[in-house]
Amino acid sequence: MDRRSSDRQDKRRQRSSEKKAANKIVAWVIGIVLAVLVIVGLMGYRYVRSALEPVDPNGKTSISVTVPAGSSTKQIAAQLEAKHVIKSATVFSYYVKFHNIADFQAGQYKLTQRANMSTVIQALRAGGSATTAAGQLLVKEGTTIEQIATSMDKLSKSNKNLTGKKFLALMKDQTFFNQLAKKYPQLLSSAANAKGVRYRLEGYLFPATYNVGAGETVKDLVDAMVAKTDSVMQSYYKSIKKQQYTVQEVMTLASLVEREGVTQDDRRKIAGVFLNRIDAGMPLQSDISVMYALNTHKTHLTNKDTSVDSPYNLYVHTGYGPGPFDSPSEQSITAVLSPDARDKDYLYFVANLKTGEVLYATTREQHDANTAKFASDNAAADK
Repeated sequence: MDRRSSDRQDKRRQRSSEKKAANKIVAWVIGIVLAVLVIVGLMGYRYVRSALEPVDPNGKTSISVTVPAGSSTKQIAAQLEAKHVIKSATVFSYYVKFHNIADFQAGQYKLTQRANMSTVIQALRAGGSATTAAGQLLVKEGTTIEQIATSMDKLSKSNKNLTGKKFLALMKDQTFFNQLAKKYPQLLSSAANAKGVRYRLEGYLFPATYNVGAGETVKDLVDAMVAKTDSVMQSYYKSIKKQQYTVQEVMTLASLVEREGVTQDDRRKIAGVFLNRIDAGMPLQSDISVMYALNTHKTHLTNKDTSVDSPYNLYVHTGYGPGPFDSPSEQSITAVLSPDARDKDYLYFVANLKTGEVLYATTREQHDANTAKFASDNAAADK
C-alpha cells in the first residue's frame, strides 16, 4: 500500500471517529434535554394537580368574597388567590379557559378552603347573594386615602363595619400591611421598603366602583382594592423590571401625572418631563406634592407653601419622594412606562387652568414666556 492510500485511510478513520464522537455528543445533549423536559413536565403536572386541590381540606372558616359585576376571570382569580380560597390564580384562569367557562355570577359569596377548584367554580357559576346591601364605594382616579375615608363614611349607615375612622386606622396598621405584602410581593415589596410615607397603601387602592356586602369588613374591602391593583399591574411588572424602576417609583410618578395631565398625550409628555428632571437631578416642583404635604387643596401656592418642611415637598427635595400622592389610573401608569417628549429634553410645563392647554419648554426662559401667556386665565381661575 502506498503512502497516499495509507493517509486516505487514516483520514477516513479520523472522520469516522469524529463522526461517532459528534453523534455521541448529540445523543448526550438530546438525552439531557429530554430528561429536563420530563422533569419540568412532571413538576408542572404536580403543580397543576396540587392547585386543583383544596387549600386546606380541614378548613372550616367562612371566607367572604365579593365578585363585582363585569369582573374578568383574571380579576376573580386574583381575589380568590389573595383570600387563599384557591392556590393558584394562573391555574384557575387556564382551567376556566380550557373548559370554556364564562358564566360567573356577580354577588357576595361565602367560601371555604376545603373546597377544591371545581367546587369553587361551581359556586361562582351558581350565583351568590346580592352585593348591594350596603351600597357601592366609588374610588375616583386621583383620589387620596383620606378622601376614600370620607366616602366610606357614607356606607357606615348600612354597614357599621365600614367607617372612615376604621379605614384610616387600618391604613396605619403595619401588621395588616405586612400581610398584604406577603400576598402581593410584586406589587408591595418596594412600598414596604419606603421611608417617610404617610400611608403605605396610598396609590395602591385602585380607582374603581366596589360593590360592598352587608357583612363585609374594612379588611375585606381593602384586600379587594389591592387585589384589583395587582390584577391590573400584572401586565406591567415585566416592563417595570426591564426599565429598572421599582413599582413604588412608577406609582408615585403616575399619581403626579394623574393630577397634572388631562389627555393621554399630555400625560405621556408630563411623564417625560418628570423623568427628564429626575435624570438631570432637578426637583420635580409639582404643586400636587406640596398640596399633599400641606394636606389641603389650593389653586395657587405661596412661597411659604412651597417651602414647607415635608419629605413630600418636591419643590425642596429631588427624586420621587416617599411614595404615591393618590390612586392613579391605568392610563397614567402606562404614560410613565411609555413617556413622550424625553428626546425633546423638555424640563418644564405649564397648564392653562381655564382651557386645559399645556405648553412645554426646554429652558427656564421659555417656561417663563409660556407662563406669561396663561397668566390672565390662570389668575381668573384662582379667584
